[in-house]
Amino acid sequence: MNKINVLFVCMGNICRSPTAEGVFTKLIDEKGIAERFVVDSAGTHAYHVGDAPDLRAQRAARERDIDISCLRARRVSEADFETFDYILAMDDDNMSLLSQMCPSHHQHKVRLFLEFALNTQTREVPDPYYGGPAGFERVLDLIEDASIGFLSYLQEVRKLPYIASV
Repeated sequence: MNKINVLFVCMGNICRSPTAEGVFTKLIDEKGIAERFVVDSAGTHAYHVGDAPDLRAQRAARERDIDISCLRARRVSEADFETFDYILAMDDDNMSLLSQMCPSHHQHKVRLFLEFALNTQTREVPDPYYGGPAGFERVLDLIEDASIGFLSYLQEVRKLPYIASV
C-alpha cells in the first residue's frame, strides 16, 4: 500500500504547521487510517530549527487533546518536494517561497491548506506568534476545518475507504 505523504508548511515551523500536523494526525488516527499516511511539518525559514512548538501553540492544542510537544522544527528541504505528495502552505507568502524552491515537475504538489476548508472563505491561516491566546484558538479552528475538508478531498481523489462523518 502506497502511503499518502503530507507536509504542512509555515514560516518557522513552531506555530501553524506543527499545529496542522497534530490536528491532521489526530483526525486520521481517530478515523483508523493513520497507517495510510506519513504526516510532517516544516518551515520555509530556519529560525527555530530543532525547537519544540511555541508553548502557546502546545497549550491551545493540548486543550483539544492534541499533543504536539514532541515535534521539532525543521526547514523545508529539496528532498521534501520529491518525498511528499501534498505540500500545504499556511499562507500566500510561504506558498510563494515554496513555489520558488520547488522544481517545476513538482509544482502541482504545492497548495494553500485553506483551499480545503469547508466553512471559511479565508485564504490564509494567520500567524498567531505576535498575538494572544485567541489567535491560537482561531488557528486551531481554521486548521480543524481544513483538515476535515482535506481528508474528504483525499477520499475522493485517492479512493480512500469511506469514512463516516469526516
